[in-house]
Amino acid sequence: MRRRDVPMERDSAMKYLSLLGAIFLLFGVTACAFMDKEKPLVPLALESGVKPQAVTLTEQGAQAYHAKQFNEAKNYFSQAVAEAPQSGPAHYNYALALNNVGETEQARQQFMEAANLAPGDKVIWDSPALRPYGNVETPKRKLIPPGAGRQGLGGGTGGPR
Repeated sequence: MRRRDVPMERDSAMKYLSLLGAIFLLFGVTACAFMDKEKPLVPLALESGVKPQAVTLTEQGAQAYHAKQFNEAKNYFSQAVAEAPQSGPAHYNYALALNNVGETEQARQQFMEAANLAPGDKVIWDSPALRPYGNVETPKRKLIPPGAGRQGLGGGTGGPR
């Protein structure tokens, strides 16, 4: 009777191992799926030292942004940029709102300005509009949007005399 039980035990062990393998595969696929997803873009807090009015406008804009009221957020962030024009995060937040209302060209310009004002800020430099421009660790020069020509860098032989 013992000999008949051996194949039955082997079948049970194989079923158990197959089930265990399927569970590990499921966990692996699920983990990979979560790792590939991009983090949602959210407004940034302004750096210290900016006008309190800019901070208040940014907080109001962030509330509107999180409530998916992107036109309202755009208005608040635009005012924050006017109050703190040298703030990279202010331009970044404005760009996020512009992007969400479909004003992609203006959003791209604001992302560029944010990067120029905050050369070491990984969040700003990792935004979708800036990924093609590369490494946040060593930004070497200001970004110039494509199509925005540089004056004085042409191939002509003339120049100021």
